[in-house]
Amino acid sequence: MKQLKRIKKITRKMEQHMTASQMMVFGFAAVILLGGILLSFPICNADGKWLNFIDALFTSCTSVCVTGLVTVVPAEQFTLLGKMVILLLIQFGGLGIIACTMGAFLILRRQITIRNRVVIQESYNLNTLSGLVVMLKFVLCGTFLAEGIGAFFYALQFVPQFGFFRGVWYSIFHSISAFCNAGIDILGENSLQAYQTSPLVNFTTIGLIIASGLGFTVWQDLLLTGKRIRGREFSFGRCMQKMRLHTKLALLMTLVLVLGGTIGFFCMEYSNPATLGPFRMGEKWMAAMFQSVTTRTAGFFTIPQSAFYEPSRFLSCILMFIGGSPGGTAGGVKTTTIMILLLTCWSVLKGNPDTEYCRRKIPALNVRTAFSVVIVAFVALLGGTMAILLFEPVGLMDALYEVTSAIGTVGLSVGITPSLSSASKLVVILLMYMGRIGPTTLVLLFAGKIGKTKAGRKLPEERIMVG
Repeated sequence: MKQLKRIKKITRKMEQHMTASQMMVFGFAAVILLGGILLSFPICNADGKWLNFIDALFTSCTSVCVTGLVTVVPAEQFTLLGKMVILLLIQFGGLGIIACTMGAFLILRRQITIRNRVVIQESYNLNTLSGLVVMLKFVLCGTFLAEGIGAFFYALQFVPQFGFFRGVWYSIFHSISAFCNAGIDILGENSLQAYQTSPLVNFTTIGLIIASGLGFTVWQDLLLTGKRIRGREFSFGRCMQKMRLHTKLALLMTLVLVLGGTIGFFCMEYSNPATLGPFRMGEKWMAAMFQSVTTRTAGFFTIPQSAFYEPSRFLSCILMFIGGSPGGTAGGVKTTTIMILLLTCWSVLKGNPDTEYCRRKIPALNVRTAFSVVIVAFVALLGGTMAILLFEPVGLMDALYEVTSAIGTVGLSVGITPSLSSASKLVVILLMYMGRIGPTTLVLLFAGKIGKTKAGRKLPEERIMVG
C-alpha cells in the first residue's frame, strides 16, 4: 500500500514538471511498449502461440504511430481481441496522448487545471489559453462524428458483402484506420485492392484521409467562415480574407498536392499494364487520385506499390515526405512547413526582407522552425536509407520508399517490410516513432535546457558567403 502511494506521488510530481513535448515523447513510448506486450500474448494471436516480440512491438508501433507498415498480416495473425487492441492503439495514436488524457478528464468530470490548459496549448501550438477546453471537445466530437460517417458509408459496401455483424465491425475498423491515417486493414494482405473500381470505398477513404489531414484548427476556421457567410456578416470575399493565414496555406498546399499528384500519376501510369492500363478513363482518374491522397500519410492502397514505374514511386516519396497539415492525424513534415520555405525562397528572390503572404508577415521563428523540421527529417531520411541498404539486399529506391513511408507515417511499402531483419525492423520502428511525435520534438526535448542557458545573449555578426 505504501509503495502504491509512493508511485502515485512520484507520477503526480512528474506530471507537474513535464512539458507537452515530454508527455508526448514518453507517453507514446510507454503505450507502444504496452501494446507490444499485449499483442505478443497467445490470446491475441490466431495460432495460439506467443508472437515474436519484435513483430509485436513493430505492430504496436505502426498502430500508435498511425503508419501502417506491417511485418505480419493483421487479418490472419491476430484474433478478434488482438484486432481490438490494434484498433484502440490506432485511435489513441490518432488522437494523441494529450487529447486522450484530457478527454478522460472530461468524461470523468475532473477539473482541467491551468497546468492542463498549458499542456493543451503546447500540444496544439495555440496562441492563447482561452477556449482550450472547447477546442478539445471539438477535436473529440469531430473525430468521432467523422469516423461515424465514414463507418456508415463503408457499411453500405461491407454489410451486404460480409453480413451484418462482420460488416459493421469492418466498417468501424477501417473508418477509424482511414481517419487516423493509419492504413492498417483487416481484409487480408492486399489492402483495398479488391475495391479498386468501387467509387463508394475509394471516395469514402479519400474523404476521411483529406478531412483528417487538414487538421482540426482548419476545421474550426472553415466552420467559422461558413457561419459568417450564412449570417451575411461580411461579403464572401471579406470572409475569405478574414480566414487565418494557416488555413489558407494548408488549403492551398493540399489542393496543389492532391491535384498535382493525381495528374502526375495519371500521366505516368496511363499505359502501365500493371497499374492504370486496364482501367476505363474514369477509373484511371479515380485510382490516380487515390494514390495521390493515400501517399499523404494514409497507407491504404488499391494498386500494389511495386507495380508503379520508378518516376511514380519517386513522386510518391515526395508526397509522403510532405504529408498532411499540422493539428490533425497526418504525418510528414507538413504542408504549411513546405509552403513557408517556398514563400521564403520567393521572398529572397524578390529581394524582400520578410516572408510574406496575403499581406501578412510570417514570423522569423516560424521560418527557422520550418527549416529545422525539414533538415532534421531529411537527415533522418538519409540515415535510415543508409541503414536499410547496409542491413538488407535491396535497391536504393526500395530502401528510400520504405524509409520515407516510415518517417512520413504513411505505411505504403513495395513489399519488403515482412522480410526485414530484426536490425532493420528496429530502424523502421525508430523512424515511425520519430515521424509520429515530430522530428524536431526529440531534438527540442534535449536541446531545451541548452537554449535556456543561452537566452538573452547577443553576439557580434559576421557574414559568410552563401551559394
